[in-house]
Amino acid sequence: MDFTFSEEQQAAAEAARGVFAGVAPDAVPSPALTTGAVAEEFDRALWGRLADADLLSLLLDAEYGGAGLDAIALCLVLRESAKVLARVPLLENTAAAAAVQAHGGAELKAELLERAGRGEVVLTVAASGRTGHDPAELAVTARRESDEEDASWILDGVQTAVPWAYDADFVVVPAHTAADRAVLAVVARDQDGVVLGEQFSTSGERLGELRLESAAVAARYVIDAEGAWEGLRDLLTTGTCALALGLGERVLRMTGEYTSRREQFGHPLASFQAVAVQAADRYIDLRAMEVTLWQAAWRLTSGARGTLPVAGDVAVAKIWAAEGVRRTVQTAQHLHGGFGADVDYPLHRYHAWAKHLELSLGPAAAHEEALGDLLAAHALA
Repeated sequence: MDFTFSEEQQAAAEAARGVFAGVAPDAVPSPALTTGAVAEEFDRALWGRLADADLLSLLLDAEYGGAGLDAIALCLVLRESAKVLARVPLLENTAAAAAVQAHGGAELKAELLERAGRGEVVLTVAASGRTGHDPAELAVTARRESDEEDASWILDGVQTAVPWAYDADFVVVPAHTAADRAVLAVVARDQDGVVLGEQFSTSGERLGELRLESAAVAARYVIDAEGAWEGLRDLLTTGTCALALGLGERVLRMTGEYTSRREQFGHPLASFQAVAVQAADRYIDLRAMEVTLWQAAWRLTSGARGTLPVAGDVAVAKIWAAEGVRRTVQTAQHLHGGFGADVDYPLHRYHAWAKHLELSLGPAAAHEEALGDLLAAHALA
């Protein structure tokens, strides 16, 4: 079996490295002491360079100006972005556009996809639910305004911690109907019935609490297709695992460089067995994060049937990503000593981003329980 990436996937990763080469991790601002925010908006200059390199349209078909690539290519690019803490809605915009392409109507595709691929329209996704602990699709209700086929949908509910909510033009919102069916609504940020409340992540990025108060959404902006939300959710989760992997790899490299330079008792810290063993343990974590990530991304890409549903592979990737990135940054802080908390050195920013990613993925114990349920169901079947 050939585990190498295709030429197209490798080309996407190489293009990403070229774009992100100009982003210095120590240039990422720290949260302001007064507001708690890193900046008012995302890095628009970097966003433009990503658009020029055709990295915003990776998953779009050629008819929409895209490269027609897959989740593996996206994860390769996201991995590179996390190494420099790129402040752009690359994951959310790409995943939302992919969901519209896969399940949206022709009119919605024509309106959004090419513009999203060029970076002219920014899409994000509300995927945290009301509290961050409950299913996102249950946080908002959706009902038809009337029995007519082209009637608008009325949305009510709250989604918390929406990334880039103040910068996006549209928010893709999962909602549930009276028949307990999940739909996706593409909601304009500035439309009537939409209220944003300011929130901040542990990394200092500005999030939004999205309140929908009888917001009327035209029928063409609502995706009512089986599996649309599940597919989008799995792609977002797998992409987050890719971000965790890239961040962890960069942090372990920083730790290796630091412990090779720093001396105690006349010898580099890296030469001490206790330091080397801790670094080796984190290397093993990262390799486990990597192999489970590619397994999940491959299942999403190929649609291959396995022993368990794709949700099982995504759950395993989440378990390793959430636990692995936490252990990696904690070891890095420990081996850097007090230097790791210096605001003139970027490690503390990586630690904050890692904590945000860990919280976004959710506790590993919950994913282990979900995986156990899948295994039990398979055994019964």
